[in-house]
Amino acid sequence: MSHTPEVVQTYLQKVGEQDVDGIVALFADDIDWLVPGDPALPWIGARHRRDELADYFRTLWSHFVAGQSRVELGKIVIDGPDAVVLASFDHVVARNGRPFHTEVAMHVTVADGRITVMHLYEDTHIVSQAMAA
Repeated sequence: MSHTPEVVQTYLQKVGEQDVDGIVALFADDIDWLVPGDPALPWIGARHRRDELADYFRTLWSHFVAGQSRVELGKIVIDGPDAVVLASFDHVVARNGRPFHTEVAMHVTVADGRITVMHLYEDTHIVSQAMAA
């Protein structure tokens, strides 16, 4: 029996709650994590170990105004251990008050009840423009 739907739903819930410890607990020790894009953004890049994730989320969230972020879930497609999540993110940059909107696609793989792969694709050019202004 696949745990993918439950794990993905829990992951999205924990991200929405900004529950760093809860998020990290969902991942395997060794992971394939990738958020490609503009390297000027401090959270962009690859991660390979679960213990790298808390810093990722704390860094990411520190750049946005607390309580003013919104995630709109579009669709989740499950195929065995893999899930694709389509959504949109709206944030307000803490440093300058600029809002931005970006569509995202996320690929998640679950093995033995833990997330082993998380690749997030978003328009980091829009994010960079909002951060720079």
